[in-house]
This record gives sequence, C-alpha cells and structure tokens, in this order.
Amino acid sequence: MIKVTLITGDGIGPEIAEAARRCIDATGVAIQWETAEAGVDVMARLGTPLPEATIESVKKNGVALKAPITTPVGTGFRSINVYLRQSLDLYVCLRPCKSYKGVRSKYQDIDLVIVRENTEDLYAGIEYAKGQGETLELIDWLNKHSKRKIRPDAGISIKPISVTATDRIVRFAFDYARKNGRKKVTSVHKANIMKFSDGLWLEVSRQVAKDYPDIEFEDRIVDNMCMQLVQKPELYDVLVLPNLYGDIVSDLCAGLVGGLGLAPGANIGEKGATFEATHGSAPKYKGLNKVNPTALILSGVLMLRHLGKISEADRLENAVAAVIAEGRKVTYDLKENRDDPTAVGTSEMADAIIEHL
Repeated sequence: MIKVTLITGDGIGPEIAEAARRCIDATGVAIQWETAEAGVDVMARLGTPLPEATIESVKKNGVALKAPITTPVGTGFRSINVYLRQSLDLYVCLRPCKSYKGVRSKYQDIDLVIVRENTEDLYAGIEYAKGQGETLELIDWLNKHSKRKIRPDAGISIKPISVTATDRIVRFAFDYARKNGRKKVTSVHKANIMKFSDGLWLEVSRQVAKDYPDIEFEDRIVDNMCMQLVQKPELYDVLVLPNLYGDIVSDLCAGLVGGLGLAPGANIGEKGATFEATHGSAPKYKGLNKVNPTALILSGVLMLRHLGKISEADRLENAVAAVIAEGRKVTYDLKENRDDPTAVGTSEMADAIIEHL
C-alpha cells in the first residue's frame, strides 16, 4: 500500500481532486490517500492557508497530489505553491506539454518537456520595497559600486543563480531525457545581457552536458526561444530554464497544446514530490461540476510514473486520450463549440475515463 497525501485545495480543487483520485484508483494501484487541507477555505478556521499538518503529511509520505489553491490576499504568504516548494526543497518543476487528438489547437504533434528550476532566480523572493530604509541603504551601496545609478524611488528584486542549484537542475533534465528516450536538451538563458547570473547558468549547463555525450545539447536565448517555439516547436525536446523563464515558457508551451486545462505539473526534490494541475482554483466555478479535470488527472499520471507504476500510468494516459479523441463525454472547453449542450461535467468525464481503463 502506497501512502499519498491528497491536498484538496479550494475553489474547484475538491471536485477535480475527487475526479483524479477516482481515476487513479481505477488503475488498480493500491494507494492509501491521506487527505490534507490548504487554501482560503481553511484560513478562517485555522488561521493559516497552509496548516503545518499538511506540510508534515507531505514530508511523511513523500508524495502528494495537489489540487489548485488560492493564495489569500493580505497574508504573509507570497504564494502557497511557492512556499510548499521552498519548504520541501522541491527544486524541479516538471511541465510536459503534449498534443492530444481532439483538442482545438493551431499545432499538432507537440511533445515538449519543460524543466524549470524552482528555488532560485526572482522566485527566491529577495525583494526590497520602494522607499524603505534598507532599500535606500542598498541603493546607496549599489550606486557607490556601480557605474549605473539606481533611482531612489526604485523597488529592488535580487536574482540569485548558483552553481549548485544550476548543476542539479540541468543534471535532472539530462537524466530525465536519458531515462525517457529523449534526444536533446536545450538550456535557455539571457546570458548575452545578464553575464554573471544567466552567464553562470549557461557555463554550468555546458559543463554538465559533457557528462551526457549520448544526449544532444544546445542553448537558446530566451526571447529567441519563445519565437522558435511558436515557429518550429518540432525542433525541440527537453528545455531546462531558470525559474522566471521557465514560468513563462511553460505557459507558452501549454498554449501550443490547448491551454492550462491540459497541462500537468510536478514539483520534485530529493525527499519528496508534489503533483499538481498548473491552472488556478477558478472559484467562480466552485461546486458547479463543470470544469475540465484533465490537467490534474494527467498530473496523477506523472505521479504514477514517479512511483514506478509505469503500465498503470500508460493505461490512464491512454484512457484520457481516448475520451478526448472521441469528444463525446468531455467538458465544455473540449467541445468544438463551448456552448455545446452535450458537454458533460467534471465527474462524468472522470466516469468516461474510468470506463476506458
């Protein structure tokens, strides 16, 4: 019996969490689910959007399936998702983007994997607010040690990129490529401008690539990378990026395959992993049994593969693909006409997927 934490989230979270859980259970994998809470729904009752018990459950079980969570406004949390990743040192954000027959898109046969560094770059959260004493002190120091002058009314964000964090994320990308029969890894950066942060990223990427002679390596400047993905995505395979670029490019790639409703995600570290839909909690649809559960179900597919349950993961992905290709028992967003009265609800689409297993 495998123990997995199920974070039900808020908004549409509980509905799609239940749909995903039922589909995963239907594969026959013996999972003992430990339900945990997070988000705005528990804020008033527990005084925190992320109870310590939830973090401890993930630490204990080592694996979690997480439905969308709303980060409350006006609390000490910049983002519950970011806090979870940093507190558990989940340094890898894995975002596969794959085309499925039957999905409306201008592109076909997309099969890209985004590997995004999770702990550094601008998402490290080192910021100084405009006008604060420590900010003015920092600006004064920087102005004394730089030829470029910073205005006194500036806010400042610091972007750390280390050899240690870059080495381990690039190695993960190459190891993933090797394990999954991928042919190429592309390191994405802005080293032409940010020579001591992105330049370090590129230098380490090149060094790591030497240890994987069986995998093709190349690098791309991030703005050019975005254009290339729109023009000729078929040339790319696994992309590895610092946090901010990874955030942007992963959503771009999700757009190539039909949107965030079809984009699974995983956050992986040495001691644990969480698997989550990449879309938001959509509170206006809460309780309506309307939204597409595909992203969280496909995140469950990633979780099963992480747990070594490859055949079950393949069966579940194939069932999802079959239901989408048939186009009958799918949610409104997967219909050719979004007002199609034959669209089914979240639970009914999960039922259809289970029937195909």
